Amino acid sequence: MSGFGGWLAQFTQVRGGIGDLARDAAADADWPEEPDELETYVDHLEAAGASTAALETLADAWTRYVARK
Repeated sequence: MSGFGGWLAQFTQVRGGIGDLARDAAADADWPEEPDELETYVDHLEAAGASTAALETLADAWTRYVARK
């Protein structure tokens, strides 16, 4: 897995929202890999019925992902 999913995978052992998101993504066989855009992941989570808190965690994780450089 590359891109956001690959970056997110490093947080599977972390407690809290980002860890929950990372574990959910790792267990999700349909987790998108492309295109590597926030909207791709928002659409995926919304289609799965994700909570507002999960979408906020995703937005926070995305911000960290794009700021990593």
